[in-house]
Amino acid sequence: MASNLRRVTRALISVSDKTGLVELASSLAARGVSLISTGGTAKALNGAGLAVVDVAELTGFPEMMDGRLKTLHPKVHGGLLAVRENPEHEAAMLAHGIAAIDLLVVNLYPFEETLGRAAPYEECIETIDIGGPAMIRGAAKNHADVAVVVDPFDYAMLSAELDAHGGATTLALRRRLAARAYARTASYDAAIANWLSREAGMFNGTGGHAAEGALRAPPAFALGGLLAQQLRYGENPHQRAAFYRLAAVRPGIATARQLQGKELSYNNINDADAAVECVAELDRREAACVIVKHANPCGVAIGTDLAEAYHKALRCDPLSAFGGIVAVNRRLDREAAQAISGVLTEVVIAPDADEEAIKVFEARRNLRLLLTGGLPDPRAQELALRTVSGGFLLQTRDNAVVDALTLRTVTRRAPTAAELADLKFAWQVAKHVKSNAMVYAKDRATVGIGAGQMSRVDSSCIAAWKAQEAAKAAGLEGSLAKGAVAASDAFFPFADGLLAAVEAGATAVIQPGGSLRDEEVIAAADEAGIAMVFTGVRHFRH
Repeated sequence: MASNLRRVTRALISVSDKTGLVELASSLAARGVSLISTGGTAKALNGAGLAVVDVAELTGFPEMMDGRLKTLHPKVHGGLLAVRENPEHEAAMLAHGIAAIDLLVVNLYPFEETLGRAAPYEECIETIDIGGPAMIRGAAKNHADVAVVVDPFDYAMLSAELDAHGGATTLALRRRLAARAYARTASYDAAIANWLSREAGMFNGTGGHAAEGALRAPPAFALGGLLAQQLRYGENPHQRAAFYRLAAVRPGIATARQLQGKELSYNNINDADAAVECVAELDRREAACVIVKHANPCGVAIGTDLAEAYHKALRCDPLSAFGGIVAVNRRLDREAAQAISGVLTEVVIAPDADEEAIKVFEARRNLRLLLTGGLPDPRAQELALRTVSGGFLLQTRDNAVVDALTLRTVTRRAPTAAELADLKFAWQVAKHVKSNAMVYAKDRATVGIGAGQMSRVDSSCIAAWKAQEAAKAAGLEGSLAKGAVAASDAFFPFADGLLAAVEAGATAVIQPGGSLRDEEVIAAADEAGIAMVFTGVRHFRH
């Protein structure tokens, strides 16, 4: 037998998830492996007719303190941590009656699931596993001798290994399993640490300026998630990628069920997330639709129903909508599904869908239909992360919503009621457009969007050009921007960006204000006879 092979003669099994438990334990018992177990796992194995040594019998101590204490004992941890063929370790084992444990099968108390259903604080505390992570870490450290399995998905791999090597495991497998074990305890601890940080009030954003509620960063921050999907590739075919879910549940792409269509790609997930976050920003009392391409909205609208909202959104940029992502803010119906099916669409994402709507999409076999079960809350105090060379940036999510802002008219002319409604709508959309962002809107539908330009003037001009192209596509003269309003995600550093909007036909503008040249910009607006509103809040998005 090769020196890196370790025969499994004794296994400790203690699992919360009983999937595949009896089958694995039965195969081990058939190989003559002695089984040690705890509580509910031991009961399940006894019920299957398997001989099991209860851990209380092994340690000589009963399970106590409501199950908080049962495996934290030298006869357990010594069996996992002892280095085989180390004379000092062997002597200690002999002196204290400690027998080696060659295989540990443990999965943890379901803390993430408990957190995901918004359980009370005390219940969350009681589902924090202590003994499990301690055993996993010990066995993984000693992977030169011990195999550790933390996921039922890996049972088949373990069984195949034992079959191939006469009941033994290879160092290569044990090392791979150890890496998975540490990743699992890390993600588990990250979920607990981040939950407690939120409960302690860390990272609480106010939706206002930093001075009103500074981000209180802990000295260490943990990030961990559970694999949701192995992706074919990343943003480009030469990049590898995967999708992970966090413990804290935010309705949206991470909660979505895919009813049909091809496997989601990295770009599908990224764009669908952008779409559902944008549509969630809009008034849920009315039907709303967002069309996204390359993570930017290319059409957004509110309508009397979803079909009308889709048609209004499509009119903004029908060319970019081809092969795009569509998100709606309510249960998808047949009429909306028929409208969406008229244009090649990669993904449709909605809170729910009627059976008739689902049947409509069945004819589009490649279209991916995602049902989220709800919409994210744009006001929620949550975190956003971005990697940089050698580290990552962490900030509170941009949870400033227009209805919570104090809008200030700074021009001689105030916006009309219709203009104000459009200004608020355009501001909601601008929040979800890459900076520099300019959004033209009319009748609560975008008519031109300029995204991601280094110059705000360029974004304004692109939005105006898009409005002209949209008019041509609709068979109309002129530009859809005539009589529209404009939203800028950040202040105008000079009057030129504002004047570009005026030239395009905008009658009112909404922007944060705060430029050293605000007076100059206000004067230009007054001279043009348009209304302008300051929000006092910026919406940069990079």
